[in-house]
Amino acid sequence: MIIMPVKDSLEMAEQAIRAIVASGHTLRVYDDNSTAENAQRLESLQAELGIEVVHVGKEINHPSPNYRWVLIKAQREAIAKGQDLIIVESDVIVRPKTIDQLIVKSQESSVGMVAAVTIDEEGNVNFPYEYAKGMKADGVCTKRFSFCCTLLTKAFLEAYDFEQLDPEKNWYDVHISHMSVKMGYTNILQVSNPVLHKPHSSRPWKQLKYTHPILYYWRKLTQGRDKI
Repeated sequence: MIIMPVKDSLEMAEQAIRAIVASGHTLRVYDDNSTAENAQRLESLQAELGIEVVHVGKEINHPSPNYRWVLIKAQREAIAKGQDLIIVESDVIVRPKTIDQLIVKSQESSVGMVAAVTIDEEGNVNFPYEYAKGMKADGVCTKRFSFCCTLLTKAFLEAYDFEQLDPEKNWYDVHISHMSVKMGYTNILQVSNPVLHKPHSSRPWKQLKYTHPILYYWRKLTQGRDKI
């Protein structure tokens, strides 16, 4: 199953959604307390494209981000269906064969996670996989993965219960990718399977990390934001 958490920035999110649908796959969108206008736009896309939209604000009374809740719900359903879980974030544009290539690689022995490397519009490897710029081929990776475009195998989902995730944190991709390795699974980074990534399109304030890093880290520390 494929999921995409969405928080406003519908211009970018719609491109991301349409790319997955165009690749021939079904998608569930978790709307994490977007504005009423953007929630309605997602409803329109549901009617047009056949995606499923879950409005998180109707399920729980908790401010965004609600990544832990989304991950727990998706994990339970994927296990019940006997499926892998693929997460594509709303600032990532997949290619026609992106998902298929993730699935093929995930079928190798002892795989916990498979991630597509991220690139910019010029084709250069970008955040969060800058460390992969020297990689010439797909390979085992023990460094942190992102959920930009990542498959978590059924075996790993059954081995690590997301209920254990720290509720005080906001993001869990680094922790979960490290847990996969710690538990003896293989994480594979596919440099042959790049996806276009426009970092933090869904949360523009995080662009401060690059434009005004002092202000970014001040907000991070004083406002308790972006806890990894």
